[in-house]
Amino acid sequence: MQDTPLEIIKKQTANLSLHDHIELLEVLARQLREKSCSARQDLDWAGLYGIGKGLWDKEDAQDYVDRIREDRR
Repeated sequence: MQDTPLEIIKKQTANLSLHDHIELLEVLARQLREKSCSARQDLDWAGLYGIGKGLWDKEDAQDYVDRIREDRR
């Protein structure tokens, strides 16, 4: 059975020095931050505006929440 790319990386990093491990962690952290930022940009929060309009139609917000919570029991 062939190793997955992650398994190969694990094997290759097993013998790294402490300094190299730290550098690798910094690189991975930077990559994760970049991916996280780009993922957040993909969200269209403005598209959610008004989606719940009329959901509680003249009902008090707290009464609505209480009713919904009661329905879930």
